Amino acid sequence: MNRRLPIAVAATLLATLASPPLAGAATGVGPAREFAPHQLVVKFKREGLGRAVALPSRVGVREAAAALGRNPLVDYAQPNYIATASTTPGGLSVGIPNDPGPLSGALTPPGGWVAKQWNFLPWEGAGTAELPTSPGGIDAVGAWENLAAVGRPGAKGVTIAVLDTGIAYRSKGNRFRRSPDFTAGQFVKGYDFVDDDPLPLDENGHGTHIAGTIAEKTNNGVGLTGLAYRAKLMPVRVLNQHGRGQADDIARGIRFAIARGADVVNMSFNFGCGKRVPGVDEALRQLYRKGVVAVASVGNVGSETCVSPPATSPHTIGVGGATEGGCLGSYSLGGRGVDVVGPGGGIPAPGCPSVWASPIYQVTLKGGNTRRFGEPSDYIGTSMAAAHVSGVVGMVLASGVIDPKAKGKGKVAAVTQRLRSTARSLGMPSTRQGAGLIDAARATDARSEGEAQSAKGSK
Repeated sequence: MNRRLPIAVAATLLATLASPPLAGAATGVGPAREFAPHQLVVKFKREGLGRAVALPSRVGVREAAAALGRNPLVDYAQPNYIATASTTPGGLSVGIPNDPGPLSGALTPPGGWVAKQWNFLPWEGAGTAELPTSPGGIDAVGAWENLAAVGRPGAKGVTIAVLDTGIAYRSKGNRFRRSPDFTAGQFVKGYDFVDDDPLPLDENGHGTHIAGTIAEKTNNGVGLTGLAYRAKLMPVRVLNQHGRGQADDIARGIRFAIARGADVVNMSFNFGCGKRVPGVDEALRQLYRKGVVAVASVGNVGSETCVSPPATSPHTIGVGGATEGGCLGSYSLGGRGVDVVGPGGGIPAPGCPSVWASPIYQVTLKGGNTRRFGEPSDYIGTSMAAAHVSGVVGMVLASGVIDPKAKGKGKVAAVTQRLRSTARSLGMPSTRQGAGLIDAARATDARSEGEAQSAKGSK
């Protein structure tokens, strides 16, 4: 983990740490769930970016952060905070894709995905035997038709980086197997910032589930469907097998996505409530300036206590979770960082007239086994909601509804406004639902202005 410091900088660091500690300063390290032991993320005044540095075993993290924070040569010094995945425990022809639903569905008729993926169905109008409606659906089918009409089916030409626990994107030896609903050709080069190697393979299942919602193969007669099914996926592993990741690795992962040409970055994880993660903030500002759209989950009740970074950054689209019945999820946190909500499944918040509480189904690791796959029923939360928004952002970019002259910050702002202006209200305050539940079909339809649906205000 150590980054070698220039001699002058190292001298400053050692001199500062050698000074007497503050009275009452903590000398222990934080629990693993809060920040990495014996590490700080430090930025010196004349350096462009912050870096993670190791501390002597006898020096407490908070003690060192406080001491360095008083040094005039230091811009900031913060613990290397840990983020956690935001999930709760527990060529297309236009029409109905033939994906059968269950992986073991040899006897399942084509189109069986409809019975599980309520989240992709139209939300209004008369349903049919082949394609019913769902109150919590975002009308992915309408968006697929819009993109096929402009010659960019499935968000062809867009690259979406998935910063997560990795993806089951390739086979390796006897331990790892590619998910059967992905193909090798849909991935671009990624990186593993946890193990510091070029193979960001999933050892948890969370990242593969997220990637599946965004771009699992569609109309291939296998498993379920994805939103932006012809987009390229960039696997960037920043969370370990337990779904936890350090701030410095996440910042490096974001900068990797920028350098490798990502158009969208999905971040289905959160730091603790109110934590300051300046290195990640710096990387997010770089994304914003480059015109890369950042999407982040707002966090879940029980895991976090408030809308948390990176969703609180003004440079991200913060996403809450909605249920099958078209209600806000009971787990979805509220606050100023909520821009929109996406399908997250699960139990609705009190007052919802619907008791429907299905999860989000997608093909991923079965029981954490890196060679077995299934469609588990315990993926619920704002992690899943963020993945829907990232997939729809990819489709918006491919659809041509955003002015092609928009670049940099203007491009990000245009995409964000497009999502907000075409969302539909769930009847909740904007601090709970943002502008409302995303509508993929309206967001990708050049004829849809959507200003009547727009919720006022932004971050």
